[in-house]
Amino acid sequence: MKDVSFFRSVIRIAIPVALQSMLQSSFSIIDQVMVGQLGSIGIAAVGIAGKFAFMYSVVIGAVTAIAGIMISQYIGQKDQKAADRSLCVNLLVAGGIGLLFTMLSLLFPEQIMQLYSDDADAVRYAASYLRIIAGTYLPIGVASTLSVMLRCNDRAKAPLYAAIISTLTNTGLNYILIFGKLGAPALGVQGAAIASVASQWVNVLIVILFFRGLLSERSERFIPSVKLNGTDRRQYLVMLLPVMVNEFLWGLGQNVFTIIYSHIGTQEVAAVAVISPVESLLIGALSGFAQAAGILIGKRLGEEKYDKAYGESKQLMWYGFVGSSALSLLLLLLKGHYVHIYNVEDYVLQTAEWLLVAFAALAPFKVQNMILGGGIIRSGGKTKYIMWIDLLGTWALGVPLGFLAGRWIGLPVACVYFVIGLEEIVRWGISVWLFRSRKWMVKID
Repeated sequence: MKDVSFFRSVIRIAIPVALQSMLQSSFSIIDQVMVGQLGSIGIAAVGIAGKFAFMYSVVIGAVTAIAGIMISQYIGQKDQKAADRSLCVNLLVAGGIGLLFTMLSLLFPEQIMQLYSDDADAVRYAASYLRIIAGTYLPIGVASTLSVMLRCNDRAKAPLYAAIISTLTNTGLNYILIFGKLGAPALGVQGAAIASVASQWVNVLIVILFFRGLLSERSERFIPSVKLNGTDRRQYLVMLLPVMVNEFLWGLGQNVFTIIYSHIGTQEVAAVAVISPVESLLIGALSGFAQAAGILIGKRLGEEKYDKAYGESKQLMWYGFVGSSALSLLLLLLKGHYVHIYNVEDYVLQTAEWLLVAFAALAPFKVQNMILGGGIIRSGGKTKYIMWIDLLGTWALGVPLGFLAGRWIGLPVACVYFVIGLEEIVRWGISVWLFRSRKWMVKID
């Protein structure tokens, strides 16, 4: 019965988070599929512009990870004031980062896109797309941080409902603005960007309404505060800085991989762009286990129930393995049907199919690293452990292997993709060793 009860607790968090992540990923899928009707240049442009936006989402992911650690542990300790203060501090940090990325995208879009591609047409399309989607950064940061608070208070369905409405908004506006329907001008790539901005603002407004509903039901009044004493500031920075450095450099590494692919050729970049939405969708489908791990295990550590935290962590890892293996098999069966929805050259379609085979082989390791590194081990606040593991994987293995395979040996892009992905296996092995050591099991004060 205890296993059944825990499974239900996992499902209450994991399913809404997974569905929300998949819906967020559908923004990219919808953009890619609709823009993909415009040809390889359009789809490559959206793909490379999305990589810079991905850098922002990675950094914001670091902030929300810390918010989840702090809020879940303080709720486990029944310290609501500390949980509220943690929310406010992380909202302030997320807002500042959002404004920084907005200014960079508005002021230097061409220069940023030239880092990713030598193709003048792709750079021009991508810069116009990036300049517009700068308007998504602030609402994404605010909505992501507030969603953590909602999930930690057993309201994981609220962000999901917001995502459903915003996804429908994105789809409708894409159809109207990309192709010029209902009397609107046909804006192509720019239309996709405008739809994304509008949809993200719809999303954050709905999340704010749900957050206000949570506050109205609480017995304890919410008092906004970002005041931290010296000890609290040090503890916050000790947790935040390793995650920020980790996520930023990991995201930078992913961008370096894109640069490696772009030097192979524009068609290869288009093929990678074709599979990117599927990567996001399938990883998003299992991201709920990582979120559930961070929240549930964080609460257990806050309660000082260490043996229970360890046992439940192993269950979460098993759930992730079964789910990722099943989805990898499904992907192998359906890969041909997926790639043929794009109006691109046969070479791009064939390359995309081989890329999907490589991704399916690596997906179980990617998911285990998400659950271990993104949820379980971080829940104790020992974020520096994951920083070193991820930096080792990305920069000591992934980047050198990528340059070796792509630039020096000149392997096909699918082979380069798989060789780069081998770093996931190494990171998984180190993470399992660290998990079994139990050094990560710490209650924060």
